[in-house]
Amino acid sequence: MDTPLREPTFLILTALAGDPLHGYAVIAEVSRLSNGRISLRPGTLYGALDRLVDAAFVAVDREEVVEGRLRRYYRLSEQGAGVLAAETERMRQNVAAASARLRAWTPALIEGMA
Repeated sequence: MDTPLREPTFLILTALAGDPLHGYAVIAEVSRLSNGRISLRPGTLYGALDRLVDAAFVAVDREEVVEGRLRRYYRLSEQGAGVLAAETERMRQNVAAASARLRAWTPALIEGMA
């Protein structure tokens, strides 16, 4: 992975880091993980899932018919778990750097207000 993951992609991979999920469950989990900030539409989700399957980050776990409709379950692949772990570490390092800068900046801000 050469570029950072877009937030929706990161959250899709995160949602699939647990048990396999079908599409609408992924939509619900992404919404929950983002505290409602990210609301994926089905077309957007399935396009993203197709790309993630093509990239071997996600795999189809199983399919079943529910009320006459095919329901496909997806799971995070080993390669996808590696990408998610690398992206999580990249973001952790960014948060640590920003937190250190903010800790140094906050006293200066407080002094400037006095």
